[in-house]
Amino acid sequence: MRLWSLHPKYLDPQGLVALWREALLAKAVLGGKTRGYTHHPQLERFRAHAYPRSAVNSYLAAICDEATQRGYAFDRSKIGPIRAVQPIFVGSGQLAYEWKHLQGKLSARNPGVLARWSGIAIPACHPLFRRHPGPVAPWERASNGAR
Repeated sequence: MRLWSLHPKYLDPQGLVALWREALLAKAVLGGKTRGYTHHPQLERFRAHAYPRSAVNSYLAAICDEATQRGYAFDRSKIGPIRAVQPIFVGSGQLAYEWKHLQGKLSARNPGVLARWSGIAIPACHPLFRRHPGPVAPWERASNGAR
């Protein structure tokens, strides 16, 4: 499961569809509707939110908005109620880690999308998140000393 802190506009079509599926799974986990993935580290930041289910609904809404802009037909009825929620803070180190990780995926899967974003040094966050100075998140399974 990868719930990107990056704005969904950077994802290629496969990545956007995968994010939608994985965020719907996160919603099911947080709603107690599945027994799998209940201890997945990517869910820690949603569980730490004052309103975890509202936060994941907001997360899904931004993905659906991006899909709509691209002409895709994601089922908005799967999101649930959207309420204004406090943002989730994400460290600049986490965003840099995810940006590098995404660039690696795009270089193999969709070099055209990678080229479109090649001039971006500091990527935008997903609308639910707010950047602040900080390292790679403790829940991230970073390898090779990325922390």
